[in-house]
Amino acid sequence: MMGLHCQLVGAVVVTVLTSTLALSLIPRGSDVLLKVPLIDGHNDLPYNLRMYVKNQLNKIDLSTDLTQDPVWGQLENSHTDLPRLRAGRLGAQFWSAFTECDSQYKDSVQVTLEQIDVIRRMVKAYPQDFQFVHSAQGILDAFKKGKIGSLIGVEGGHSIGNELAVLRILYRSGVRYMTLTHECNTPWADSSPADDPSSDVIAEHNGITTFGEAVVLEMNRLGMMVDLSHVSYKTMQDVLKITRAPVIFSHSSAYAICPHHRNVQDDILNTVRENGGVVMVNFFSEYVNCDNSRQATLEDVVAHINYIRQVAGVDHVGIGGDYDGVPSTPVGLEDVSKYPDLFDRLADTRPGEPVWTQEDLKKLAGLNLIRVFKQVELVRDQLNEIGLSPLESQIQRSDLKNNIRCKSDFYTVIEN
Repeated sequence: MMGLHCQLVGAVVVTVLTSTLALSLIPRGSDVLLKVPLIDGHNDLPYNLRMYVKNQLNKIDLSTDLTQDPVWGQLENSHTDLPRLRAGRLGAQFWSAFTECDSQYKDSVQVTLEQIDVIRRMVKAYPQDFQFVHSAQGILDAFKKGKIGSLIGVEGGHSIGNELAVLRILYRSGVRYMTLTHECNTPWADSSPADDPSSDVIAEHNGITTFGEAVVLEMNRLGMMVDLSHVSYKTMQDVLKITRAPVIFSHSSAYAICPHHRNVQDDILNTVRENGGVVMVNFFSEYVNCDNSRQATLEDVVAHINYIRQVAGVDHVGIGGDYDGVPSTPVGLEDVSKYPDLFDRLADTRPGEPVWTQEDLKKLAGLNLIRVFKQVELVRDQLNEIGLSPLESQIQRSDLKNNIRCKSDFYTVIEN
């Protein structure tokens, strides 16, 4: 009997160990973040650097846990530092060079350049963790070295001061996407609040103007991605008709899930699929949960990702958290350390949800954005091969209304 008892106990132990081993061999959704770079489309840490330390990097140590910092630890929109980025397995980040709408017609170009400068200095200050990149291949190269590929996105077309020359300078400074508007119209494109009847912003251009078209085409020629987050519905339609390259939405979600003007409607999602672009899902609570009776959660973000996959396809969805730029994030996605939890949850398919394979999750993580980026670069190369010259379009004085600053003589000359 003793021998039989030992055999039974041994069999149970073997069964338990075998089951445990089998479970350990089942890949977790977050495992893909070790294989391909997780690329986040939008992070506003540079804006916080401007607001709280006046771009003086010596006053903040990103290599420490900023939740313990006496100032930054108290900020409701402080979501980013190197320990949390590493915990979140981030592979590449588009850092936002942003200036408020009230800088339009004033110092928007100067402030944008200051923000580009602080991003570049930040990356240089932490060489063990960051690597500045400016191409799709650069993202992959940085990932192989274990670095966080760092890129620049300009948030708001007012940053170019209505000059294509400034746009070209921004590209040479490392900017690889520009959001065409922010929360205000530019003199050449309407912004998303124009779609909200309760907003003070009204549609001025019925989408995009002739000069706005020139901005888009010059971005195509440069190889700068066109970002349609923050623009009006009609502007989205106009740009998708004229662009020669795929577009991105760097931080937007699904309108059908949460009907906020910052989100993307179904017909636009269908057009993005045809265009070959990508919608990078935003984590701001107000954009992912329109039910004010409860707090947004990770499950709300999952619903947006799954919906965009359903409508646009698995090749056209990505991640654009908007960390450090928003006052409220969903429960379960409180900061940049939480990306692995999102990917593990997507892999844990629930009834009625699409099955996310490892290959699907790789696309969501970063391969979709890399594909778009490479196509934008290919269009650039093709336009250069045929000898397309830099565009010399000028905005019309009438589009500027009374906001001419010191250029009145210049515009009088060119219009005569």
